[in-house]
Amino acid sequence: MKTKVAVLFGGKSVEHEVSVISGIQAIMAMDKEKYEIIPVYLTKENDMYIGPDIGDIAAYKDIKGLLARSNRVVAVREGGRVRLVQYPHKTFGGMKPVDVDIAFPIVHGTNVEDGALQGFIKTLGIPFVGCDVMSSAVCMDKYVSKAVLKDAGVPVLDAKVYTLADYAELEGMMDDVEKVFGYPVIVKPINLGSSVGIGVAADRGELMEAFDDAFAYASRVLVEHAISKLREINCSVLGDENEAMASECEEPISSDRILSYEDKYVNGGGGKKTGAKGSGSKGAGMANLSRIIPAELSPEKREEIRDLAVKSFKALGCNGVARIDFMIDEETGKLYFNEINSIPGSLAFYLWEPVGVPYSELLDRMIELALKRARIEDSLTFTFDSNILANANLGGSKGSKN
Repeated sequence: MKTKVAVLFGGKSVEHEVSVISGIQAIMAMDKEKYEIIPVYLTKENDMYIGPDIGDIAAYKDIKGLLARSNRVVAVREGGRVRLVQYPHKTFGGMKPVDVDIAFPIVHGTNVEDGALQGFIKTLGIPFVGCDVMSSAVCMDKYVSKAVLKDAGVPVLDAKVYTLADYAELEGMMDDVEKVFGYPVIVKPINLGSSVGIGVAADRGELMEAFDDAFAYASRVLVEHAISKLREINCSVLGDENEAMASECEEPISSDRILSYEDKYVNGGGGKKTGAKGSGSKGAGMANLSRIIPAELSPEKREEIRDLAVKSFKALGCNGVARIDFMIDEETGKLYFNEINSIPGSLAFYLWEPVGVPYSELLDRMIELALKRARIEDSLTFTFDSNILANANLGGSKGSKN
């Protein structure tokens, strides 16, 4: 009997469209002999839809029409199983409930990749692929992830967080940045990916523009020193917090001082790259990015990066596949962790094919890791028998833990 896999993509995120591409890429690569795949589209309001065209990328040219011929569903637990049930319910002529064995969220950004969707799925009591709730949340927060890794001995750049209260005193905030960091600096929304809202400032005018842009996307913003002679190297990791392996390394090619959203998803380009069929076309997600694979590194530097990627992955408690982005300061030769993508664009499949792991096998391993975690969690104790409610008597008081 085939395993019924609900692949969730889209969602309330500025990376909504990228997620649609990543999700449908994965569906196309999954082993249809092993899995019964249920594509589940999350709208920008996080409503769930299924239907015969939900897994067809061409249908997203007219999303309104796509939704009109699809079924909105909600996930419910019934009879020990999780089912996708039509909403609103129709007594006559409605769709038959669809059973799900495992959820496979392929989502990017806030509200979906940051532990929110993972918490919802976990509450339903169904196995799901990827990082758990805590790890997803920690990986999404650029400052918290740096703090965890710094404690684990992973090299990171010093950073400072500014809030909306700081932004209300813009001049004072910029004075503080100049005092703490000087120029140049990089300004980032603390919980976004895909280079959205990120800016580099070489003077006060650019700093103001960078803050305005970043605070349009997040209520907390991170600032750190910008490396002038920067070389970016990315590496993916597959596994869990107990055992993990690293992929090949890549060097993305940017058109400016930082790798932009357009570099990643729109422009394409003619750099050396590898990937699955269709990866070189526009709209192919991260597989479309101009990149050098393998990155031109000495054997020693390559292994240093791959080892540090695995160390970072384990320290953050990750599961499934993640992509870790590193920075090399070419003036000093120092290597720094930059950020982690707990659900990377295109699931970073293009980094695994060069080391002999085809996309379909990568997806198999991610599902196996999710089922392994579910077996471990099923062996743990989550209830404690007591008679506390039988003897409870609030007596009109406000109550107490004692």
